Amino acid sequence: MNISTQVSAPPGRIRTMRAAVLTGPGQLEVVDVPLPEPGPGQVRVRLEGCGVCASNLTPWAGPDWMEFPTAPGDLGHEGWGCVDAVGPDVTDVVPGDRVAALSYRAYAGFDVCNADCVVPLPENLAGQPFPGEPLGCAMNIFDRSAIETGQTVAIIGVGFLGALLTSLASAAGARVIAISRRPFSLDAARRMGADELIALDDHWRIIEEVRDLTGGTMCDRVIEATGKQWPLDLGGELTRERGRLIIAGYHQDGPRAVNMQLWNWRGIDVVNAHERDPRAYIRGMRAAVEAVASGRLDPFPLITHSYPLERLDEALDATRDRPDGFLKAWVRM
Repeated sequence: MNISTQVSAPPGRIRTMRAAVLTGPGQLEVVDVPLPEPGPGQVRVRLEGCGVCASNLTPWAGPDWMEFPTAPGDLGHEGWGCVDAVGPDVTDVVPGDRVAALSYRAYAGFDVCNADCVVPLPENLAGQPFPGEPLGCAMNIFDRSAIETGQTVAIIGVGFLGALLTSLASAAGARVIAISRRPFSLDAARRMGADELIALDDHWRIIEEVRDLTGGTMCDRVIEATGKQWPLDLGGELTRERGRLIIAGYHQDGPRAVNMQLWNWRGIDVVNAHERDPRAYIRGMRAAVEAVASGRLDPFPLITHSYPLERLDEALDATRDRPDGFLKAWVRM
């Protein structure tokens, strides 16, 4: 996918922007709001696009704790575009720099963030959609997985994140077993380097198939990338003694029960591979830019659907429903 977008600083007379506002469960409006102004140490980014994250789905469904209407642009955190204004004391970036941004109201024409929360994009990525935050997550998860040549790695759940991790693990010399419920996802995993494909449909059959594939030893590394209870249970079963279970899925819908007897008996390491420190996010995003720019990682075939901002509701529904051929959506500004 190659989408050319010409970005220039807005004329001085422009004082408003379009932004999405969630008005209720499964409901949104695109409204005109004042243009945000960067403060000291901040930059304003004129956004080209923003990826749609599965973490948006719980707020989109309208749980009891959700407050409506949301702030303009809220929930969007995978934006990229061009710096169009900088605040006082900003010297590392200048207007016109194309960047991936770690900001949090990016379902809008513009967003503001700290200057150290943008990552420059090189010229050879010009015109490409670049959701830096999830790409950085994949790099951080891969780093914390400590995958080595010759290991057997099971990846449970092949969406955008699982497919990226499949590619990274395969390139590291691991034997990758991809486990996912959709045939399209398994096909994508094959293209990203998976050695074995297993349908995520029957708990005990999957365990026995992995047992056969590994000669009874199970997997050195298991990455759970669904955020659901059953795949988490399955992940423990597939992890070998003294192996490592990496929790990459976003478990935001309530408590989880775990088979501590199994985890304890096998002596497995359990890694919660989520970050909350913005510096860790930015490190991952920088690593992602380098990996993509060098050709070591190719995420673009995985970015399958785009929508104008006015159709963000359709993008969110597609992220929830996963129609055939869908892996990752982004919205155009």
